[in-house]
Amino acid sequence: MATSARRGPYFCGIDAAMDVVAGKWKCLILWELHNYGTRRFGELRRGLPGVSEKMLIQHLREMEEDGLVHREVYREVPPKVEYSLTEHGVSLNAALALLGPWGTERMRRIGAEKVSVDVAATVRR
Repeated sequence: MATSARRGPYFCGIDAAMDVVAGKWKCLILWELHNYGTRRFGELRRGLPGVSEKMLIQHLREMEEDGLVHREVYREVPPKVEYSLTEHGVSLNAALALLGPWGTERMRRIGAEKVSVDVAATVRR
């Protein structure tokens, strides 16, 4: 079990859950790892246009600390590091899945458009 720096106190379960997913990129990192499986750092960065290297490193470290992401380091030259979801990360992703249809309906209601990863790269910068 991972030891998290964030330990509450919390007002409710949603408060505790939001503590873990807080941050602009964490849900998208979960989505990327869920959809594409194990990814190297560069693959994650390319899959999340607009994320800075510093922010991606910070979020991955926090997610590893919270037991959501597994970081596998291969002792080779050049160094190889891969990230994957843990069972805890998979279960969180499943819990967040219900937000997808809600968000799609919100986009429709407010007239927001859905962009592709290529378009997002230019929009988010």
